[in-house]
Amino acid sequence: MAKNMSLFKVEGTLDNVTFYKSADGHFVRTKGGVSKSRILNDPAFVRTRENGAEFGRSAGAGKMLRMASGTMVFKAKDAKLSSRLVQVMSKIKNLDTVSVRGERNVAEGLLTAEGQQVLRGFDFNNRAPLLSVLYAPFSVDNSTGALEIADFTPKEQLNYPAGATHFSMRSSFVVLDFASGVRDVTYSTPVNLPLTMATATVTLTPSGIPQGSGTQIHFLLIEFFQEVNGAQYSLKDGAYNVLNILDVV
Repeated sequence: MAKNMSLFKVEGTLDNVTFYKSADGHFVRTKGGVSKSRILNDPAFVRTRENGAEFGRSAGAGKMLRMASGTMVFKAKDAKLSSRLVQVMSKIKNLDTVSVRGERNVAEGLLTAEGQQVLRGFDFNNRAPLLSVLYAPFSVDNSTGALEIADFTPKEQLNYPAGATHFSMRSSFVVLDFASGVRDVTYSTPVNLPLTMATATVTLTPSGIPQGSGTQIHFLLIEFFQEVNGAQYSLKDGAYNVLNILDVV
């Protein structure tokens, strides 16, 4: 694959050369390669089929997680979220020491402490990682999903964007079975506060404990707003918002 550096940014196929545009710029590649039929049937490509099957499961696991985050993901995400999730899920899949090659999966990988650690702390918006925005210690009760930030002073302990006057926080408690895709989600009531020097304890408690079996995941969403004439508006379509996986059990 080569990058197109010419003045003319062509898109399409000319003879055996394809010009296309991605988020990283304009590229060019040649057509060709092994046929799909041969890859699916030739014994020489058994490793390729195994890798493809595991990649597909990792991509599916990433989609399950995005779906489990509910509408919060639409408020805090970056352009490469899907590909970053596939990378993370592939790392977790590699920690499956039970399944045979070609059958390794995220559900087994998350049964390990190492697999849970890979997912813990994942940021859905790489432009606004939690650790660069929230400078306050917090605790999560894994049995109830309650999040507490004690003695929180927003204007000192939040790295907020210029123009912001308010922020909101909301948490969710998810139980997701990565083997079946079955999930249950509960949410806390959003807490909306002005960006001031007032100190208080912020507590976010989901409406209940989600049912089912699988991996327990705790999410935190932080949004920033600007108030104009009594109405609050999201800043730059959520570019500064945070969505983070606080804990995985």
